Amino acid sequence: MKKSKGIISLILIAVLIGLLGFTTAVGFGEGGSGAARNIKLGLDLEGGVSITYQVKGGTPSAEDMADTIYKLQRRVEQYSTEATVYQEGEDRISIEIPGVTNANEILDELGQPGSLYFISETDSEGEENYTYKDGKYVLNKTIEELQKEEGSIVLTGTDVKSASAQVQTNELTNANQNVVTLEMNPEGTEKFAEATKRAFKAEESIGIYYDGEFISVPNVNAEIKSGQAVIEGSMSFEEAERIASSIRIGGLSLELEELRSNVVGAQLGEEAISTSLKAGAIGLGIVFVFMCIAYLLPGFASSLALLIYTGLILVLLNAFDITLTLPGIAGIILGIGMAVDANVIIFARVREELAEGKSVKTSLNAGFQKALSAILDGNITTLIAAFVLQWLGSGTVKGFAQTLAMGIVVSMFTALVITRIIIYSFYAVGIRDKKFYGHAKKAEQTTVNFLGKRRLFFGISVLLIVVGFVFMGVNGAQGKGVMNYSLEFKGGTSTSVTFDKEYTLEEIDQKIVPVIEDVTGDNNVQVQKVEGTSQVIFKTQTLDLDKREAFNTAMSSQFQADEDKIATENISATVSSEMRQDAIVAVIVATICMLLYIWFRFKDIRFATSAVIALLHDVLVVLAFYVVARVSVGNTFIACMLTIVGYSINATIVIFDRIREELRTKKKNEGMDQLVNRCITRTLTRSIYTSLTTFVMVLVLFIMGVSSIKEFALPLMVGIICGAYSSVCITGALWYIMKNHEGRKAETAK
Repeated sequence: MKKSKGIISLILIAVLIGLLGFTTAVGFGEGGSGAARNIKLGLDLEGGVSITYQVKGGTPSAEDMADTIYKLQRRVEQYSTEATVYQEGEDRISIEIPGVTNANEILDELGQPGSLYFISETDSEGEENYTYKDGKYVLNKTIEELQKEEGSIVLTGTDVKSASAQVQTNELTNANQNVVTLEMNPEGTEKFAEATKRAFKAEESIGIYYDGEFISVPNVNAEIKSGQAVIEGSMSFEEAERIASSIRIGGLSLELEELRSNVVGAQLGEEAISTSLKAGAIGLGIVFVFMCIAYLLPGFASSLALLIYTGLILVLLNAFDITLTLPGIAGIILGIGMAVDANVIIFARVREELAEGKSVKTSLNAGFQKALSAILDGNITTLIAAFVLQWLGSGTVKGFAQTLAMGIVVSMFTALVITRIIIYSFYAVGIRDKKFYGHAKKAEQTTVNFLGKRRLFFGISVLLIVVGFVFMGVNGAQGKGVMNYSLEFKGGTSTSVTFDKEYTLEEIDQKIVPVIEDVTGDNNVQVQKVEGTSQVIFKTQTLDLDKREAFNTAMSSQFQADEDKIATENISATVSSEMRQDAIVAVIVATICMLLYIWFRFKDIRFATSAVIALLHDVLVVLAFYVVARVSVGNTFIACMLTIVGYSINATIVIFDRIREELRTKKKNEGMDQLVNRCITRTLTRSIYTSLTTFVMVLVLFIMGVSSIKEFALPLMVGIICGAYSSVCITGALWYIMKNHEGRKAETAK
């Protein structure tokens, strides 16, 4: 790069940083488009709409309630992956959708959950089930009468798998038209094939009847055996979406009616956002200083790249309308860690080349080239996991996967493109002295005998894991519960309190919540303030009669709340058994995909097997920490575990990449244990630095955060330490044992 190009590049980088800073701080236009304040936040950070439905027709079964809750959960994810659905009392279902403030708009778009029927035009005796009168179709009989007549109701909502509005091209006119596509489940496919066969033969229609009226009465033009159908006609896209939405929401196991809807405030309170932002800024500042001290000019270049990374993430959160929650913040923290990691890998390589006596330019070229495979493999492995989690997961898992995938892509871009441009621009403008690039004289590096201590390391790991299982047994025997599940996992109590005046969220956090924590013994109280009223909803772990009375007494005596206006209901887990199953399946599939990718890239199943065993080790050790420390297990538990998996696999890949590289130039008289020890030692600085920078980010979050954020940050710090430990002390030793065992088997066979 010429000097003039270097100057221009540095100016453009400065402009980019300034532009990103202005965009995130101020934004453009009257609404401040692109500004950080416009990022959609989750219920835990900002609040949203709460809608409660009541089941029609008596008390439902537990199976029907569970099925309806799960289906509603998948429906409302169109608004936000962080939307939650849970049972309240025996016959009510509550939906909480973050980032919106208009309950009526959501109700209109979501549709009134009612009964859905596909009705044949005539019954088995040829009598008309519905007719066209006064500009609309009307039933000639009641639904109850039709249900008794064979062949009249051909499908119900539970037979429909999905429905969506689409724009398709008409095969005859080549014009675009709005349509509704339907897909039936296996049972519905069989029923639909029989119904369309009969209707096509008789040249009849099948009316779609929802919540007391016909929403569409399409003619049947063919027998449909595949279970996939298209409703065509002259309709706007909004009309098509309305029909599709009604079909989707009508496919529930229960018929529901709206009981109440309101706008609620943040669950974690106002402090959660401000403290998280301050912690993030302080953490980044510490990382910047550390990188500059450790790597001098390259460290300064990486700090500028991290500024760009942070700005791009904030802009993209706006652009893709991603809802940011506490688990989402975990994904961004992991992305920052991986961005730092990529720069550390590059600059560690550059320093090695400089120590060999090579020029700055040659060292920079070699550093970026040699670090490329480790960076790509580590990030792509984690990216595969993110895509699988997005594909198969639900709820908070999807939200985590979105921010994680975005963070990985942006971190690779900033490390491999932005950092490269900045450092080469510095070189081009004349900063070429080796002392600015961390030059050190070559010295004989002492190789640490990690493999010689493998029995000790394995023993420590086994002990930590066993302690976790022992405490599970002890906790279960004492009736505490194997783990300290929060209300997201096991349900709890929702108490609505109407005060004599309207409190701010800050006042509630500082004055009321500590009192509730004291009388209930629950340190994870969730707060939702109903906007425009003096009503506040407190969600706690399940309260027995004594604790409920103590709660009511405290509210009336200390805050003048009317006890007659304190309403208490038990609520179900917001993370349903189906959602947990989705998360488990997603993690298993993601692990298998990562294993296959590592096997493919390293051409050695032992690398993949060692990495997966190390991941399992990290998960079990952190699980043991949750059990022993009785840390609350809620939505953030899933995000924490996924963060640890992504972080650990990336660190392992770096060591394996160095082993793969060294195997190509291995001397005949060098033992495999010496090679592995050397590779781990040479990547040790990277492991320490990356773990330290990420740990600092989370530590500041822990020190400054509110109680719920502390409970999220604490196990994450344990996971970071555990991930670094397993990568350095466990994975290389596992690979060596498997490699050595195979070699011995070959010798025995000879």
